[in-house]
Amino acid sequence: MSVLYRSDAPRAAAWARFFKDNAPDIDFRTWPDAGDLEEIEYLVSWAAPAAFIASLPNLKVLFSSGAGIDHIDLSGVPDHVQIVRMVEPGIINGMVEYVTLSVLALHRDFFDYVAMKPSGAWNPLEVSPASSRTVGVMGLGVLGQAVLQRLSTFGFRLSGWNRSPKNIAGVACHAGAHTLDQFLGQCDILICLLPLTDATKGILNARLFAALPRGASVINVGRGGHLDQAALLTALDSGHLSHAIVDVTDPEPLPPDHPFWTHPRMFVTPHVASMTQPETAAPIMLANLRSHMRGDGLRDVVDRKQGY
Repeated sequence: MSVLYRSDAPRAAAWARFFKDNAPDIDFRTWPDAGDLEEIEYLVSWAAPAAFIASLPNLKVLFSSGAGIDHIDLSGVPDHVQIVRMVEPGIINGMVEYVTLSVLALHRDFFDYVAMKPSGAWNPLEVSPASSRTVGVMGLGVLGQAVLQRLSTFGFRLSGWNRSPKNIAGVACHAGAHTLDQFLGQCDILICLLPLTDATKGILNARLFAALPRGASVINVGRGGHLDQAALLTALDSGHLSHAIVDVTDPEPLPPDHPFWTHPRMFVTPHVASMTQPETAAPIMLANLRSHMRGDGLRDVVDRKQGY
């Protein structure tokens, strides 16, 4: 039985050291030193090609090295192979930090002050209390709930929207397509943390933006495929949306001449909101691996029908 790590190359050494120190009984390999592929039963990967998956005849479990699985071609993974999402403290904490920073920057008018800086304008803007703004989160999974919990400490009104019903203390929760417009109509700042599926692709579109209050802002930390880029630019240029913060794009990297880079009311980061941290992810993955080896099952298994 062997485990193969084929993901972020700079972090491979850290993963290998962890398994050497904490699980010396497990044959842990890092790509490209894979050895005999017939011995590989567990694969840790970000976007392993379907042809490579096919070369692993005894594969039992594919561990995604990230929280999402939209980068994996599910049609290329045999039905008997279980797929596991990465849910670990490093990813959660990183996302909470990034979204909190983004919400507070919008709430405290940092975009406006940055725009004033070149002219040296000393123009204090009225400070609104957090309680005067509603922050809405689309996607109430582990990341969405962690973000809402942190934002609750500032006193924002909080709202959430999800495919299936959720009950979160202090959050006005909405579920299903028939509640989406009601949810959007309350959001001064909208955060997208949805998984990317056929149902959510392109969901951040002209119709959705029109349902937001005039002057609302959007933060997309889900996936680039959620966003209709032209619709966002139109909504910003018309003044219906005030600002947008985008960490994920389609394609990635975003071309240097893309209008997102130069739009005065947009802020773009290169998919850095949250990253898997070896020191916190490796212990989680090892515990899950041990559980499977004992026959006790796996945590965070992907439902292929739902796509997450």
